[in-house]
Amino acid sequence: MAEAGAEIILLHMDNTPYEDGRSLDNVKDLAQRLREATGQEMPLYSAEHGSSQAAISGKCDVKYQCVLCKHLMQHTARKMCGIYGCSGIVMGDALGQVASQTLRNIRAENIGMDIPVLRPLIGYDKIEIEEIAKKIGTYEISIRPAVSCTAVPQGPVTDANPAKIRDFGKLIDAESLATNSATSAIRIS
Repeated sequence: MAEAGAEIILLHMDNTPYEDGRSLDNVKDLAQRLREATGQEMPLYSAEHGSSQAAISGKCDVKYQCVLCKHLMQHTARKMCGIYGCSGIVMGDALGQVASQTLRNIRAENIGMDIPVLRPLIGYDKIEIEEIAKKIGTYEISIRPAVSCTAVPQGPVTDANPAKIRDFGKLIDAESLATNSATSAIRIS
């Protein structure tokens, strides 16, 4: 996206206590490598996401954990777009790579989004994405050991019902969770 002329602001969703702490170091190194590869400043922000994970796991169908997680991350990013004047969100999704990236789950995750969500890697397979990462120098960083999410359930939903996303969103007050996460985000590099 940077090569296409987009000015990028990076957002890390801090999954504490559902991760082991190593992912933040990896994200900082990835951000630095992307800056070097693109010549852009790319400020990196970190937004708290653990309370969203806790709300989902405490009140919603466990099989919807990943889809609701992505839904809340996107809504946090949407709120940050309003704060920083951004015109869209860029995701690294590749169709079918993981449960949250099935076409039906992506549709459900986008419920209530009123800003473009771009997915430039959507049609690439894992090997093609790895080749791109190797070319720009992010591959070795991205495969470093880290536990990024311990909230992933056994057997996550792959055919999410959009109505359930709306209902669960109301149950956990997703808008407030996303607002709190976005407004408490801090620049970390």
